[in-house]
Amino acid sequence: MSKTKKLKILVLHGPNLNLLGDREPGIYGKTSLEEINKSLEKLAKELGVGLHAEQYNGEGELVQAIQEARTQYDGLLLNLAAYTHTSVALRDAVAAVKIPAVEVHLSNIYQRETFRHQSLIAPVVLGQVSGFGAYSYVLGLKALVHGLKERKN
Repeated sequence: MSKTKKLKILVLHGPNLNLLGDREPGIYGKTSLEEINKSLEKLAKELGVGLHAEQYNGEGELVQAIQEARTQYDGLLLNLAAYTHTSVALRDAVAAVKIPAVEVHLSNIYQRETFRHQSLIAPVVLGQVSGFGAYSYVLGLKALVHGLKERKN
C-alpha cells in the first residue's frame, strides 16, 4: 500500500498584519497573528496537511515568497492585506506560479471604503473568504484543502 504525499500549505500574511490584536481592533479584531497561526497549525494537523506561515510588510518579499513556493507547496492561503487592492505584481505572481490559492480577509472588504471593494487577487485564486475575523483563515484553510483534494481525485 503506497503512502500519498502530504499536502503542504504556505500561509502568507501581508503588510501590517504583524500588528493584529493592537491594530484597529474594531475592524480587525483582538486576535494576534501568533494566535491565528497557532489555530491554523492545529487545524492543519487535524486535516493531515503540512503548514508554514510567514508575514511580510514588503511587496517584493511577498512576490519572492510566492515564486519560491512554486516548488515547495501545494497550496497558498493568502491575506495580502492592502496589496490586495493595489498590487498587479502580486496578482501576476499568484497567476504565474499556478499554485491553487484562497484569498482571506479579516474584515468584509465590500462593507468598507470603496477602494477596498476591488481585489486584484480574486480573479486568480480558487475563492475568497472575508468578513469573519480570524475565523476567515479557518474557513479559508478548510476550503483550500478541500479544493486541493478535489483536484487530486
